[in-house]
Amino acid sequence: MNLQDRDKRALQILAGAVILAGIVWVSTGPKGSSKAVVASTETVENAEKRLKKLREYAATAPAKQQMLKQLTADLTKREKGVLQAATVGQAQSQLLEVVKRVAKNADPPVEVRQSELTPPEPLGESYGMVKVTVSFECRIEQLVNMLADLADAPELVATDQLRVNTANPKQKTMPVRLTVAGVIPRRLVPARKTFPVTL
Repeated sequence: MNLQDRDKRALQILAGAVILAGIVWVSTGPKGSSKAVVASTETVENAEKRLKKLREYAATAPAKQQMLKQLTADLTKREKGVLQAATVGQAQSQLLEVVKRVAKNADPPVEVRQSELTPPEPLGESYGMVKVTVSFECRIEQLVNMLADLADAPELVATDQLRVNTANPKQKTMPVRLTVAGVIPRRLVPARKTFPVTL
């Protein structure tokens, strides 16, 4: 292979540049055991202030842990009232049984005549809600006692709607339409379908 003069000169310049780059790299590169020391920009006063804040924060840790334990215990206690069921229908049935139990324990017992179930709804991010509407006839004091008993039930239930009409003034009874809501796990609430909107 024959090299022309121009190629020979290019190779000589390249070799010189490589040697020069190697010398520069060796002379300015990091040394084996010497490291650059950087002066701290933090003053003693700033370090003491930061240490004081860290100590104050560390002092609050046990109280925060105690508060977390208390809140966790309270949440566990409250979640015992969530209607536990495998399906929405079972949860609605449990809620209906709670309402019937309260009506049966009224003095005198109240007879539930009709019941309606509604689809579940989301209740926040972690829970859902089922509702049962029942119809019955009772006296005013029975209704007041039933509402109080529902509020005292161990299950997480609450009155959602109440409709009262006048029916029998002689016996002092009235027809009542009562909707009761109960809390269920969120997994029982079906996801809402979204439909694309085209314009």
